[in-house]
Amino acid sequence: MARGAPSPADQQVVRELAGRAVVVTASQLESWRRAGLLPRHQRQGLGRGRGSRVEAVDPVVVDSAAALARHLRQGRDRRLAVLEWFAEAGMPQQPGAAVVPEPPLGAVREALLWVVRGSVSQQLLEASRGAAGAGEEAQDALYADAARMLAAQPYRGAAHPELVRTALVAGENLPQGPDLIGMVHLVAAIGLGPQEVGVDALAEAFAAVGLYGLSAEDWAQALGAAERGEGPALQWDLLDVEADGLEQVRRASDQELVRARTALIGLRGFYTMYMLHGIFMPDTPGLAALRARIDERSLGPYLDHVISVNPTPRQFAEGLVACLGPILDDLYEALLQQLEADPNLFRLPGDETAAIGFMETWIHTLREQTTATEEMSDDMQEPLWQR
Repeated sequence: MARGAPSPADQQVVRELAGRAVVVTASQLESWRRAGLLPRHQRQGLGRGRGSRVEAVDPVVVDSAAALARHLRQGRDRRLAVLEWFAEAGMPQQPGAAVVPEPPLGAVREALLWVVRGSVSQQLLEASRGAAGAGEEAQDALYADAARMLAAQPYRGAAHPELVRTALVAGENLPQGPDLIGMVHLVAAIGLGPQEVGVDALAEAFAAVGLYGLSAEDWAQALGAAERGEGPALQWDLLDVEADGLEQVRRASDQELVRARTALIGLRGFYTMYMLHGIFMPDTPGLAALRARIDERSLGPYLDHVISVNPTPRQFAEGLVACLGPILDDLYEALLQQLEADPNLFRLPGDETAAIGFMETWIHTLREQTTATEEMSDDMQEPLWQR
C-alpha cells in the first residue's frame, strides 16, 4: 500500500457508510482518529517478523463514524458534535435502528469542561470569587455584571403548572414564573460570603429560585436564626463546591457521567408530564403522584431552569452537570419508584380505552377551553394556552 494511501479497512468503512447514504472520506476517518474520536481497527499479528493485518472491520468503527458524520458539519466545533453524540447514545433505541456506540468519554469530559467554562453560571461564580475582598467597587461591579448577564438570558422560568391551569380556566393572564435575578444574590453569597450579602437579600434569593418552597419571610427567619446561632449553620463551603460546574465535571468518574445522562434524559420526560398539566392534560392518579414527588421537594422551579425538552448541545451539557449532584439524581430515583408503583399514567379511571381515551379527552378539553377563552375575551387574537 502506497504511503499516505487509505487503508483497505478504511476503504471498507467508506463503502459501508455509503450503503447507509452517509458520505465520509478516508481522510476524514483518519482526521477523527487523530483527534481521539474514532477507534483504530483491531489488528492481528502474522507471526514473528511478519507484521500484522486487519482481519475485519470493527462494527464499532463504522457506527462511530456514522455518528460523527451525523453531528459534524463544516465549521462546527467538534466538541458540540461530541455532546450531541453522547446525548444520542443515551436515548432509547427504536427496534431495528442502527446501534449508537458511546463516544470516547475523555472527549465528552473535555467538551463538558469547555461548555461550562463559557456558561453564565460559571462566569458569575468566578466573578463573585474575584470580587471577594476587593472592596465595594468590585462588589458593585459584580452585581451590575450579574444583572446584565441574567438580563441577556431569554428564559426566565415558568409558573407552577397548577397556577397556569387555574389562570387559563379563569381566562386570566398567565402568572409569571420565578424571577431568577435572585440568583445574583445567591452567587454573590457563594463568592463573597453570606455576611456580605445580608439575610434579607439571601431570603429573597432562596425564595425566588423556589428553594424548598419557602417564602422570603420563612427564609429570613431561618437565616436570621442561623446567624444568631439559634439554628443549624449553613455550610457555604459545600455549596461553593456544588455550584462549581468545572470542579464537578473534573471529579466525576466516567460511570457518573453516564449516570447523569440517564437521569437527565429520564427527568426530561417527567418534567414534560409535570408541565403539561398546566395546559389541561387530563389528570390521573399516576400523573398526580409524579407531580407530588416533584412538589414535595419543591424542585419544580429548579427543573424548569435546568431541563430543556429539545436542548441544544450547550443546554444538554449544563443540564448534565446539574444531574451530577445528588438533588436531581435522588429526584429521578424517586420518580422511577413512583412510576413502578403506578405505571398507568395515561389511563383515566373507568376508561378501558387507556391512552386512546386519554388523548381524546385532552383534545376535547382543549377545544372547549379555546372556545370559552375566545368568548370571554373578544379582542384576544389567540387563546392564552397557545401563546
